[in-house]
Amino acid sequence: MTYDVIVIGGGPAGASAAVALGRALRSVLLVDAGHPRNAPADGIHNFLTRDNIPPAEFRAQAHAEVTRYGGSVISGTVVSATPRSVTLADGRTFEGRRLLVTTGLTDELPEIPGLREQWGHGVIHCPYCHGYEVRGQAIGIIGTSPMSLHQAMMWRQWSDDVTFFQHTAEADEAALLPLRARGVRIVTDKVVEVVSDGPALSGVRLSDGTLVRRDALVVAPRFLANAEPLASLGLTAEPNDFGSSVPADPTGRTAVPGVWVAGNVTDQMAQVVSAAAAGLMVAAALNMDLITEDTAAAVAAYSPPSGQAQ
Repeated sequence: MTYDVIVIGGGPAGASAAVALGRALRSVLLVDAGHPRNAPADGIHNFLTRDNIPPAEFRAQAHAEVTRYGGSVISGTVVSATPRSVTLADGRTFEGRRLLVTTGLTDELPEIPGLREQWGHGVIHCPYCHGYEVRGQAIGIIGTSPMSLHQAMMWRQWSDDVTFFQHTAEADEAALLPLRARGVRIVTDKVVEVVSDGPALSGVRLSDGTLVRRDALVVAPRFLANAEPLASLGLTAEPNDFGSSVPADPTGRTAVPGVWVAGNVTDQMAQVVSAAAAGLMVAAALNMDLITEDTAAAVAAYSPPSGQAQ
């Protein structure tokens, strides 16, 4: 069959769009590779009525909701696409009238031994996502970019015990002054290792061998759009100060006719709730685009009854 819309990516943006399109009586295929960005996290926050739900449970419920409204959900990785078809790694091909890409992004982490193993637990980045859970604890910010100074200033809101490890971030005294004024401790030695005691974070080891104990560490990843399925369409992610993203107009429409994007692949700062909202809004725009096409086809084929005015 030819679906009205094929959605690549089963996260909050893709699943929300698929539900909205199903409720609009559109045929939808949702293709999910099964590698969600938030898989390491213990729970989702800032989503009304869904606070602290594990990401895997949220995803399962979202996919069940897609099928409840008539959508199809399949597992697979899209390796190439056209505006009207997708090809999966296993060779399967599916056709659709529109393509919505919601493949999210990848967090590029600093190359510090032991850091990746703590990602999503002892090592975090967003105070609105995780700040409440570590409030009042000993927090360390590992500086890698100008964004790290911004993070240090923000995280001071959640704790009186904040240490800024300057690491590779360039910052003169004028830039550090606001942190000092807020009581943030400054450490200039480089971090050479993130130290854990079993599954629990212990702290960081500095270049002089000192172990500074911390309950939580904060880093500033580079947010890189997962734009691989778009390459065969001639669409690429554009670099920016935070990583890369796929450009689109406010409705999610890209430069390639028939291809739309939503969620973190185009909005690096979207949290789960805002990505889901974006999926809904793009679905509405997609549905209207299909209505316009259907109406044009109906008008072209319309033949008024005999004797009726043209």
